[in-house]
Amino acid sequence: MIKYTLKCADGHGFESWFASADAFDGLKAAGHVSCAICGSAKVDKAIMAPRVRTARATETDVSDTGTDLSQPGSEVEAALIQMRETVEKNATYVGGNFASEALAQHLGEQPDRPIWGEANREEAKRLIEDGVPVAPLPFVPSRKAN
Repeated sequence: MIKYTLKCADGHGFESWFASADAFDGLKAAGHVSCAICGSAKVDKAIMAPRVRTARATETDVSDTGTDLSQPGSEVEAALIQMRETVEKNATYVGGNFASEALAQHLGEQPDRPIWGEANREEAKRLIEDGVPVAPLPFVPSRKAN
């Protein structure tokens, strides 16, 4: 695993883990790497100083870095975690059926209820054109996250 410091075209900085350098390159080329803050797919590696651990390093050396990966690394990350928890608690995940479910609710064919799920670009565009109020979420479902 390798952790990269990334930066989007809008200047937002964030970090992410990848299986390898080739994995990052493949995911980026396929458009699967996006800014954790604004969602932009125009993301590149930022200049970073690697932390090299010598053979003499101890567990204390590693824990003294101040990097606790079990805690949010920034206020933005904490807000995204809170948003995910709120959405998952208060809305029903409908997966790939999101476009049809949202349209059916909009047309009155199904009762209104908070839903969230996945739609491709064309489906999302049709929903917007049909006047269905939708918005992208800045995270993937927990079951699909690493």
